[in-house]
Amino acid sequence: MDIGVITIILFSSLIIFLIIGVPLTMVLGGTAVIFSLLLWGPSSLNQIVFNTFGTMQNFILVAIPLFIFMGNILEKSGIAKSLYEAMYKWFGAIPGGLAIGTVIVCMIFAAMCGISGAATVSMGLIALPSMLEKRYDKSIAIGCIAAGGALGILIPPSVPFILYGLSSGESIGALFASGLLPGVLLGSLFIGYILIRCLLNKTLAPPLTKEERPNWKERFLSLKNLILPMLLILSVLGSIFKGIATPSEAAAVGALGAIGCAAVSRTLTLHVIKEACYVTLRLSSMLVWIIIGATAFTSLYTALGAIELIKKAMIALPISKYAILFGMQFIIFILGMLLDPGGIILITVPVFVPIIKTLGFDPIWFGSLFMINMEMAYLTPPFGFNLFYMKSIVPKGVTMEHIIKSIVPFVCLQGLCLIIVIIFPDIALWLPRKIFKI
Repeated sequence: MDIGVITIILFSSLIIFLIIGVPLTMVLGGTAVIFSLLLWGPSSLNQIVFNTFGTMQNFILVAIPLFIFMGNILEKSGIAKSLYEAMYKWFGAIPGGLAIGTVIVCMIFAAMCGISGAATVSMGLIALPSMLEKRYDKSIAIGCIAAGGALGILIPPSVPFILYGLSSGESIGALFASGLLPGVLLGSLFIGYILIRCLLNKTLAPPLTKEERPNWKERFLSLKNLILPMLLILSVLGSIFKGIATPSEAAAVGALGAIGCAAVSRTLTLHVIKEACYVTLRLSSMLVWIIIGATAFTSLYTALGAIELIKKAMIALPISKYAILFGMQFIIFILGMLLDPGGIILITVPVFVPIIKTLGFDPIWFGSLFMINMEMAYLTPPFGFNLFYMKSIVPKGVTMEHIIKSIVPFVCLQGLCLIIVIIFPDIALWLPRKIFKI
């Protein structure tokens, strides 16, 4: 059978199964098994097993449960609440200040744990009631939390960056470095938007009254809440960027550091550890099964020779390489509405990265673009994770329609950030070149 026809049938099967609600890992793994049996017979299943076993032996995978555990310890031990209290005291006096402080806390949290859910849920439980009590408009209060929480995808350490590095063969440390400045840029765009909009219309997010504002002594005393998070960030990212530890080793440092932070802040309890372990087990198991299914699928697709077919076809198109790049970004954006980000990475990266290299683009830079796009995936319906995180914690009367409307300007800002990093690639590449000499 012609390879083009097989490709059409293969991806049509994926789409059909996903539409009818079959879990992603079952769709990927099941499709791989069925097509392998039909094309090559039962003996081909051995190769799926060998490839999966080889992937599971990759040491870098150890970092995933460790970073997830680190994030959950920080979430459940109240570190986020302490950070928010400091931001509340420093930024509450300006219009939109609580929303700005929330985004800053999300940026700090992103640099500590590498997952989106921890910051989104923590800030939703801590900051949202506070902002609504202070008469903040729902669109500002909900949107800043959902968008700020997604920064954990881009700002290192990032679990999706680990999956990208695993699929592309690129340096995890260099990928982490490539996400730092774009992450700061995106957080700054969020802050700038909130500040400008709230200065133009102060009723959207009124500042604290003079009676509510803390004095300067209280503000400076609140800075002690930043000490432990900053030490944790420096220990994790510093050990990677200085070449002292691999990402997996740095994840272990971070997990131990998170326990230490909770112990020092006197919030470390058996219940906190138990809950963190339970959530870590659940999320890690989900990711590992997606990796297994995606490995089986990409093994089949590679054996068919379809990756080379697509690469040659795209290169042969009479359009510029930037048109191909934007076409890839559009495909990733559409997939982000329908699939789990981990699945998108494991399905598309083995296909897209060889094409990117052939076109002369830097795969580290492309990884940064990929993660900005994945941030949009966390906010865009119908699959956006952060939409459902927010729905689970918003007060009664706030509908999914309110949540979706609140994230529209933030998704536009994510798109703007993507375009800026495409136009100015040094935003993503300066730090990796400086640290890792790529």
